[in-house]
Amino acid sequence: MLGSTHGTLTTDFRARVVACGEQPPIAVHGIAAAEGDVDVSGRPLHAAVPDLDRFFRPESVAVVGASDAEGRPNTGITRQLMAWAERVGARLHPVHPTRETVFGMPCVPSVADLPEQVDLAVLLVGDPLPVIEQLADSKVKFAVAFASGFAETGEEGAAAQVRLAQAVEESGLRLLGPNTNLNAFERFRDDLEGPAVALITQSGHQGRPVFAMQELGVRLSHWAPTGNEADLETSDFISYFAGKPEVGAIACYVEGLKDGRSFLLATDRAARAGVPVVAVKVGRTETGARMAASHTGKLTGADDVVDAAMRQFGVVRVNGLDELQDTSALLARARKPVGGAEGVVVYSISGGTGAHFSDLASGAGLKLPVLSEAKQAELHEWIPPYLNVANPVDCGGHPVGDWRGRKIIDAILADPEVGVLICPITGPFPPMSDRLAQDLVDAAEQTDKLVCVVWGSPVGTEDAYRKVLLGSSRVATFRTFSNCITAVRAWTDHHRFTASYSSPFDEAPRVPSPSFRKAQALMRPHQQLSEHAAKQLLRAYGIRVPREQLVTSAAAAVRAAGLVGYPVVMKASGARLAHKTELGLVKVGLTSASQVRDAYRELTDIARYEGVDLDGILVCQMVERGVEMVVGVTQDALFGPTVTVGLGGVLVEVMGDAAVRVPPFGEDQARAMLGELRGKVLLEGVRGAPPADVDALVEVVLRIQRMALELDGDLAELDINPLMVLPRGQGAVALDALAVCR
Repeated sequence: MLGSTHGTLTTDFRARVVACGEQPPIAVHGIAAAEGDVDVSGRPLHAAVPDLDRFFRPESVAVVGASDAEGRPNTGITRQLMAWAERVGARLHPVHPTRETVFGMPCVPSVADLPEQVDLAVLLVGDPLPVIEQLADSKVKFAVAFASGFAETGEEGAAAQVRLAQAVEESGLRLLGPNTNLNAFERFRDDLEGPAVALITQSGHQGRPVFAMQELGVRLSHWAPTGNEADLETSDFISYFAGKPEVGAIACYVEGLKDGRSFLLATDRAARAGVPVVAVKVGRTETGARMAASHTGKLTGADDVVDAAMRQFGVVRVNGLDELQDTSALLARARKPVGGAEGVVVYSISGGTGAHFSDLASGAGLKLPVLSEAKQAELHEWIPPYLNVANPVDCGGHPVGDWRGRKIIDAILADPEVGVLICPITGPFPPMSDRLAQDLVDAAEQTDKLVCVVWGSPVGTEDAYRKVLLGSSRVATFRTFSNCITAVRAWTDHHRFTASYSSPFDEAPRVPSPSFRKAQALMRPHQQLSEHAAKQLLRAYGIRVPREQLVTSAAAAVRAAGLVGYPVVMKASGARLAHKTELGLVKVGLTSASQVRDAYRELTDIARYEGVDLDGILVCQMVERGVEMVVGVTQDALFGPTVTVGLGGVLVEVMGDAAVRVPPFGEDQARAMLGELRGKVLLEGVRGAPPADVDALVEVVLRIQRMALELDGDLAELDINPLMVLPRGQGAVALDALAVCR
């Protein structure tokens, strides 16, 4: 984005960027200097990380609305909070206006009467709003509101939640909820070791499968049930967990994001720390989005934008809760690839099983290298010569029952091209499967490489599974092929991503460029610019447009054609004119003065008939040879300006082949956008056509991104369609443009 990328622009790109008037960002050790902690659009560049230590581990707790009356809902909650406070070593103070004691503990009538300043207040009241001011006066740091009836119920509830959020902001305390539950105060197992999974869920029940992983030996450190997020939100907890040394992965169930930039900054913080974030995000379909809004009162952003934002910052998006638990567990516990080796070897007792799994794994993008002839010869020392050991490795079954089984496993893991060994066991066959499981566990304890087992038995009560495989923290055990493949793919992608990650926020533009002043003068609030004005906007940011002149007479059109050079294109130009081709307001390939005069009269006649107001007729240089692309800017309700690139031309809506990113992003992401297009082969050159100037296309994307950030308050929408990408080394030309002002 014109010098605002994260350190990946080539020297050639940077030279052209400076020529366009870019001011280099001022930074000290990667942190914004005196110019401020906001980018040129006014958005923050650093996550606001709340100190939640005293929320999860308070020294003192007040329970407002505590009860010990049998049959009352608050009684069970009070009892659970008492047990939790004892586990974390916190002093608990019941608060109730009419009780002197609760469960034998002294009870005070109001927050103001608490014997000490408390860290956390749990509000078991129907309307938490009146209590907030009392908590502020008592300097309480955190509060939890369980009450429902807020934004999840409609407009009236949403208004009540706004009032609650305002009161919380004025109070200075931090609030979890409303419409949350007791998940943060669950009993976590303290006998499990190793990196832990931290859990964030907007729906408490949806976190149950991840919480239950503790029974499979996976450590869980925290659970944040965010509810309606009137104050504390998913992003706050991601930022906090990313800095906790015991957290190996963050698992999220998200129904709606409260603020797009906060989410990007939080996931950026996790990416910098190398902490993987795995998320189920509701809203892939219209039905899912509608249900999410009715449940949490959140806006579900356009899913393609959410998906792109997650990919940009390394968030692993999964579909099901089973994938969430398996993927987060693997990412939390598995070590980095040894020496960068990502090769996957599939080892099984059945040729059919190996072929089936390998087919699925390859289709998902995992690398299954063919083992060297020397390695295959070594494996055939223990495996019959008629069996295939190239990868997948089929041992035929019998070797796993004796000393040969371990030899085979060790030989595979010793291969420097191999980073992952996966052994799918579709069903138990004791005692051989018991020995195979033990050999895999023993081998995993003596290697830094990843060892995975798929235990496909529908029963799941076998000793080989329950005692041997689940008893090991070094073997990743799955129940399905698909979950294993999803998790291993996420593991390779995460470590590849973090190995080269550089935060785009460190070099995001903080000072407007000279281009901004020129562009701002062209803006017309609440109006659509004419094509001529929109192209002037592009010129201001150094984006090439054809030679052209705007004329208002046939004679002027002929003179302009002579200056532009035949052949020419003639187009109607007007402030509210969008789809010119459909109206017949474009004429191409004009080669003579008579054709230009006739075209002028025809275009103006059509405009009068259609009732289209024109500011003139454009006489343009004709650019014929290249790949038609579209580059544009739209405004997303959650993330603000977004940049889109795709195949262009008159069928752009029909083809729907586009990729989107949320600024700020760098050259690597701009190139990744092109890699996502189904029609990317057109840029490489097909049917004798030369390769397109991809570097020029990337530069246009980055310049448009800079424009989107600088004109965020002025520009609602921009489309360059088509952007003609010429053969390599010849650049790219914006043949048409549409701009809508905010």
